[in-house]
Amino acid sequence: MRIELKNVSKNFKDINILNNVNLSFEDGKIYGFIGANGSGKTVLLKMICAFYEPTNGEILFDGKNIIKNQEFPPSTRALIEKPTFLPDLSGRDNLKLLASIQNRIGDYEINEVLDDVGLKDAADKIYHKYSLGMKQKLGIAQVLMEDPKVMIFDEPFNGLDDNSSNNIRNILLKQKKKGKIILIATHIKADIDKLCDVVYKVDNGKIEKLNKNHLTSKSL
Repeated sequence: MRIELKNVSKNFKDINILNNVNLSFEDGKIYGFIGANGSGKTVLLKMICAFYEPTNGEILFDGKNIIKNQEFPPSTRALIEKPTFLPDLSGRDNLKLLASIQNRIGDYEINEVLDDVGLKDAADKIYHKYSLGMKQKLGIAQVLMEDPKVMIFDEPFNGLDDNSSNNIRNILLKQKKKGKIILIATHIKADIDKLCDVVYKVDNGKIEKLNKNHLTSKSL
């Protein structure tokens, strides 16, 4: 899989959020995006997911302009902003409901991913009784469960304790070794240090590639 952004810009009315962005993403790498709140990180991720259409430019998946054809990007799953599930269903039943859309996986894969993210003992707990960290883990689980080629995360470690964060980082590194494309927007330096092969800064509509070895906590 190869994703390319060619001369991509995004405006909301008269406000320019992203300007003439050119990026490419390849299999087996984790790409990090840093920047202040409101810099355009989430807008960028939403465009790659086809939730927003670029004002100008193209977003190509293996050379095909998916968004122009009003198609959801192939083999792509995302956790953007706060995870949202049906409040009166259990964590397990929420995942089963989502999985029923494409019928690609069954109970085994759902139980496996719940165990992987640390929700085995809370799988049958009603979602509205979940803590913030548990909700975040369920959001991560729904990205992982169907083994997509492209995984997109917007601040994936919000609400997670150190042990849970380290567990999820290890999961993502294993996914990278399987050849996945992983995009992460984060403000946590440990995410950049431990996960990312390539780091970009989003600022004033521009996206700049950075040397992650020169980053400090103040950079984030």
